[in-house]
Amino acid sequence: MERLQKLIARAGICSRREAEKIILSGRVTVDGKIITELGAKADINQKICVDGKPLTFNAEKIYLLLNKPRGYVSTAHDDRGRKTVLDLLDENFSERVYPVGRLDLNSEGLLILTNDGDLTNALLHPRNEIAKTYRAKISGTVTEEKLDRLRAGIELDDGLTAPAEIYLLAENLIEVTIHEGRNRQVRRMFAAIGCDVKRLRRIKFAGLTLDGVKVGRFRALTATEVSALKKIL
Repeated sequence: MERLQKLIARAGICSRREAEKIILSGRVTVDGKIITELGAKADINQKICVDGKPLTFNAEKIYLLLNKPRGYVSTAHDDRGRKTVLDLLDENFSERVYPVGRLDLNSEGLLILTNDGDLTNALLHPRNEIAKTYRAKISGTVTEEKLDRLRAGIELDDGLTAPAEIYLLAENLIEVTIHEGRNRQVRRMFAAIGCDVKRLRRIKFAGLTLDGVKVGRFRALTATEVSALKKIL
C-alpha cells in the first residue's frame, strides 16, 4: 500500500504536489469511492481513477515538447472549461500525458508533456534547480540598477528569490533565467521593480529549446534528449 498521491505521480499523471490538489478536489476514486484525504493509501491492483479514467502503471513512456500559445491553460483538466494544452495534441493522439509544471494562461513557449511521473518529479523538485529561460517584453522604466535587484534576488510575498540571470536584449526586451518554479514568478519579479510583463515566452527548459517547433505544435523528444533529462534522476 502506498499513499495515493505517490501512485498518481508514478502513473505519470502529474507531480505529487499536483496530485494532492487533485485528491482534495474530489477527482480521484479508488474502487468507485471518491477519496479526498491526503493520507489515503491504495495499491496498484485496485481500480484508481482520475476524472473517471483508470491509472495505468506499465504504459509506454511518452515524452513531448510543446510550443504553447497564449490562451491555453497548462493542465489536463480545467473546471472553468477553458482550453488546455492537451487540446493542442492531434485528435488521433490517444496516449495519456500531462504537463510538467505550468505556464500561465497568457504565457507562451516550451512545455514538456509526459506520462513519466519520476521524471516529472525530478524536473520540478527544487533541489535540482532546473534552469528555465524566458523572453519578457515589459512596460515601465528599465534600469541596470533595477535589473541588478533581480540578479541578486528580490523579496516577494512568498520569500526572497534566488539570484537570476538577466540580460537586456533591447529596449523593454529582457531575457531571464531562473532556477525556481514559483507561481507566476517572472511576472511577480518584474512587478516588484515597477514593471509590467506584456508578453512572456519560455524559450528554454532543462537544456531543451523550441528550435523547429512552431507555435501550437509539438514533437517527440529524441532518445538522446530523454537520456539527458533522465540524468537528473
